[in-house]
Amino acid sequence: MKTIHRNPNVMWREEADALAQVREALERGDEAEETGTSVLFSGGTMLSLNFLGTEIWKLCDGRTLDGIVAELLPQFEVDEAVLREDAQAFLDELAAKGFIAYAE
Repeated sequence: MKTIHRNPNVMWREEADALAQVREALERGDEAEETGTSVLFSGGTMLSLNFLGTEIWKLCDGRTLDGIVAELLPQFEVDEAVLREDAQAFLDELAAKGFIAYAE
């Protein structure tokens, strides 16, 4: 199975205030999908990630998709198949933009 690795040339940072706001909103049961909690920079391209995107990004450390889904599943109230599909689509987008790479 393919492992997933962040491109070491990508600079990124988490937005601490936004992250705290999202966590508080999620604890209340509010929606927070549109709030950016981290920013990626590479080759003149900037990408803002929401909370789920940020958590997926942080797990792109040589894990497989299965490993990422297993880590995230307890944190989110979502069906595993939905999480897997969303994570794969997001990872494919990151790969197309050169932010991550898949390795055998």
